[in-house]
Amino acid sequence: MPGFTTRPQLRGDFGMVASTHWLASATGMSVLERGGNAFDAAVAAGFTLQVVEPHLNGPGGEVPVVFKARNGSPRVLCGQGVSPATASIEAFESRGLDRIPGSGVLAATVPGSFDAWMLLLRDHGTMSVRDVLDHAIGLAERGYPVLDRIAAAIRTLSPVFSRHWAGSAAVYLPHGAAPAAGSRLRNPALAATYRRIVAEAETVGEGREAQIEAARRSWSQGFVAEAVGAFLAGPVPNGVGEPQQALLTAQDLADWSASYEDPASASYGSHTVHKTGPWGQGPVMLQQLRMAEARGVGADAHEGVSADFVHRSTEIAKLAFADREAWYGDPDFSDVPIKELLSSDYAAERARLIDDGRACLDLRPGSPGGRTPFQPPVYLPGETPGDRTTGEPTVRNASGVQSTDLRGDTCHVDVVDSEGNMVSATPSGGWLSSSPVIPELGFPLGTRAQMFWLDPASPNALSPRRRPRTTLSPTLVTRSDGEAVLAIGTPGGDQQDQWTTTALLRVLNGVDDLQEALDTPMFHTNAFPSSFHPRETVPGDLVVEPGVGEEVVEDLRARGHRVQVADEWSLGRLAAVARDPESGELRAAADARGAQGYAAGR
Repeated sequence: MPGFTTRPQLRGDFGMVASTHWLASATGMSVLERGGNAFDAAVAAGFTLQVVEPHLNGPGGEVPVVFKARNGSPRVLCGQGVSPATASIEAFESRGLDRIPGSGVLAATVPGSFDAWMLLLRDHGTMSVRDVLDHAIGLAERGYPVLDRIAAAIRTLSPVFSRHWAGSAAVYLPHGAAPAAGSRLRNPALAATYRRIVAEAETVGEGREAQIEAARRSWSQGFVAEAVGAFLAGPVPNGVGEPQQALLTAQDLADWSASYEDPASASYGSHTVHKTGPWGQGPVMLQQLRMAEARGVGADAHEGVSADFVHRSTEIAKLAFADREAWYGDPDFSDVPIKELLSSDYAAERARLIDDGRACLDLRPGSPGGRTPFQPPVYLPGETPGDRTTGEPTVRNASGVQSTDLRGDTCHVDVVDSEGNMVSATPSGGWLSSSPVIPELGFPLGTRAQMFWLDPASPNALSPRRRPRTTLSPTLVTRSDGEAVLAIGTPGGDQQDQWTTTALLRVLNGVDDLQEALDTPMFHTNAFPSSFHPRETVPGDLVVEPGVGEEVVEDLRARGHRVQVADEWSLGRLAAVARDPESGELRAAADARGAQGYAAGR
């Protein structure tokens, strides 16, 4: 008997796009209709998201992509820029800091999304630079609808913009005031940046790949890098007006490029799940799936969300995320025991720690191979005052209290075409609350360096030219013969691999309707160090949607969970596409939460 769904699951055989904004999904579908493939569509949708969700991502941010070309193997495209060449623990400690700030130019890493999208287009797409930037340029020039959350974010940030960040005020405070929800907002400076990139790309002639390479040079070695370098040449005010001298330089942009690598993968039943390596948090999902299989969690997920399911899933998440803090980091710099962390034996050993009757309040990292885990510092809520721009793209009110209504973090897009090409991408960073807009370019830089620890013992310690251990976590699933069957993901920072795991357990255990899987009541824990400044831990925390039911809430409290009941339909903004290799049928769904994500397809 089908369960309740907020929307119908889409079905067809031509192409499917699901994303966190209807304009991005429409862009991707437009590209498919014009003869593009899934890679062309994903790139165009990604650039559109930079324009229409500026409070959650931008050109100054980053993007990891997990994909499978029709005749290839699953691959990861790393669009996570590295720390500056002069970045060091001493550089921050000499400024009296024990954590990297969540906003301002001190936390800037190399912007990674543009080069990543261009590399994906060059190697797997069919269209030109102009083709994939056309929709984004048009929306930036003509204007896009201001969502309630954009209006609320700008309204809260308007004192920062008007007093300290003139470039941001020029874009986001038209006529000197925050735009009203439902109005239209333009970004002519960003449109001009992308128009110039297109023009410079086309000066090299008609060759598609040559044009893409020219666009990449315009970004990393040309006028974009020059404008970034000039903007950062002197002190730049942070969110409270304090001048900061950035570590990032134009040379840092020139020295970096996006790259491909094999995914981290683990089997679950007859399927294999593919994630980024441990420079992202992706393997934490694989650890959760391994432990879930060891404890039989998820076998009844198609029946709904029970207290046992929430309790065991939460305790599994705590163990996996404790390992994330203890062991994950850029594998080019840290010896990450990824094979041991993802082994079935290790998962079974860890799963035996779970007490079915009692929530654990301690952070319990494991010791794969007998190694001693890194133990991060524990900062409890309220110990560190924040400003209006700190941490996630989650702004704070005047008293420093986080507003759950403004919690955001990140975008997501999934695409599949009739040939079986499948893409899952989670663009983020460079959001409007991160740092001032660079006037010549129309976008701010990102603050992903806040995810490093200033402790050399950490596998995620800050050092030059290193990838921060990011939260961005797209997901691709293949079946035993290697065919790609599902791409799925969500915004949500540390919550991404909790909400997506809940939905994925349902899909892999018999829920055929993608929309039903996404509509299931969601929950998550914050009982481990946040990836975002000020890096708080909330012991015993468990946040649930009211849809789990009052009896489940009381049961969980009786087991010792410190349950917070969130607003209805407030946790996650999932998107997913699927393909049946036998019939060629394609499916798609997008979360109704947030009232902006949509799927499109036929």
